[in-house]
Amino acid sequence: MLAPPRTVVRREAGLYALEQALQRRGFRHVAGADEAGRGACAGPLVAAAAILPEGKRGEIPGLADSKLLTAAARERVYAQVVAKALAWSVMIIPPAEVDARGLHVCNLAAMRRALASLEVRPDYVLTDGFPVDGLGAPGLAVWKGDRVSACVAAASVLAKVTRDRLMIELDEKFPDYGFAVHKGYITEEHSTALNRHGPCAEHRFSYVNVAAASGRGNRPPRARRPASPAAPSLFDDVSVTEPLLIPGTAEGTVGVASSEQPQPSPSVGEDKAMEGETR
Repeated sequence: MLAPPRTVVRREAGLYALEQALQRRGFRHVAGADEAGRGACAGPLVAAAAILPEGKRGEIPGLADSKLLTAAARERVYAQVVAKALAWSVMIIPPAEVDARGLHVCNLAAMRRALASLEVRPDYVLTDGFPVDGLGAPGLAVWKGDRVSACVAAASVLAKVTRDRLMIELDEKFPDYGFAVHKGYITEEHSTALNRHGPCAEHRFSYVNVAAASGRGNRPPRARRPASPAAPSLFDDVSVTEPLLIPGTAEGTVGVASSEQPQPSPSVGEDKAMEGETR
């Protein structure tokens, strides 16, 4: 039995090499998925997915991993992605959902929902770092995928810009924390404000630094969030079927995921991820 021909990834194609190699094998619509806000201790977790057109039509000047771009460059690339993409979607997971279900579970669910919301069905899926099952299409988890795959980089920009806009909006509701500056990540300024004012409704109480500031650090991660938040959340009364309108978005899918169903117990090691990460 003859082995199938190898898929050759041509280095000279740069960021578009992986998609082009897959398209030569018949996978026309290659989707990329990525998230933003995994390491933040406040604000939502945002995942995005995108499918770019084949060939020159899908090339976007300045496209790169969102973390390598300035805020102004990200905004320019974002506008081009939503204008050129065959399909794109964004899924927003509120902090209370992260506390209730766990960071890793929410991360995978957000990427899965973002991919399932694409108006064009992907033939192949590339995800940044984490394998995502249940997609109905073959896929590959790519280490630092936002630096080696154009569609993953596009998803990275969609997620990052969406989340940054939300954090700027949250800064107006909760001005004591400096959300517009650090975007909810753990910085010296954020830690000082957190210890001085205590956490607000947009903090993730499952994270150890937020739990310590709230005086609830002796509780299990899923039991740390107070039953009644001290202040209303940006995501209160928003369900998965009610899209959240993000200023500046073009046509695409933007949704807020929430769940009122009992969730299974976390897998071993998940609570460690929920303790928070620095960035």
